[in-house]
Amino acid sequence: MKIISLVPSITELLFDLGLKNQIIGRTKFCIHPKDEVHEIPQLGGTKNLHIDKIIQANADVIIANKEENLKSEVEHLQQHTEVMITDVENLEQNNQMILDIGKKTKTEEKAVKIVKEIQHEFFKLQNFTQHPKVLYLIWKNPYMSVGKSTFIDDMLQHSGFDNVCKHLERYPQITENDNLTPDFVFLSSEPYPFSPKHIPEVQNSFPNAKYILVDGEMFSWYGSRMRLAPKYFLNLRAQIL
Repeated sequence: MKIISLVPSITELLFDLGLKNQIIGRTKFCIHPKDEVHEIPQLGGTKNLHIDKIIQANADVIIANKEENLKSEVEHLQQHTEVMITDVENLEQNNQMILDIGKKTKTEEKAVKIVKEIQHEFFKLQNFTQHPKVLYLIWKNPYMSVGKSTFIDDMLQHSGFDNVCKHLERYPQITENDNLTPDFVFLSSEPYPFSPKHIPEVQNSFPNAKYILVDGEMFSWYGSRMRLAPKYFLNLRAQIL
């Protein structure tokens, strides 16, 4: 089976399922596993695909995502090739997606093993007595956060944090007039690459909060990377609480 992945975290999953030699294309944002993924041809960005090259590659299946890829581009590809469209908003859907891809690619045994490992690690995230309020920023100019029905919101819940935007739309713009009172502001490493230099810029809006730079991949890369996320969440809590 020849596979093209249009989703960075799913490209990593395919490698972990032992499908390296069957992946014939990826996006430029598919950066893991770092030592191996460079061997796979790039076919554009997640929202700016090289449609003609993808069609010419003649894959057996293209794996896309409802949120990360553009509907118009996916529909164009569907006219030429089978497209498996994933939709992941929480941990349960993540685990089912892994099993579905395992079934599609005839790697069910490895998929089941990965899901069991994820479940085992997330079982450790229980019985939190402190639930600090967090504003999780993903973008700058304008500042944007994460609201309900997002995978990041689900990860915040699992890691024992209270998302102050959980009642808002999926990716709300944030202003000083929103009356948010977070204990912490998490500045994510992606999609916008926040760094220490950005902290003073945000502090005027939320002067009473503590500012933490966090690994966006741990909060947003669904797939096999979720085996590593619980340990990161526990270490994060230990460092800041």
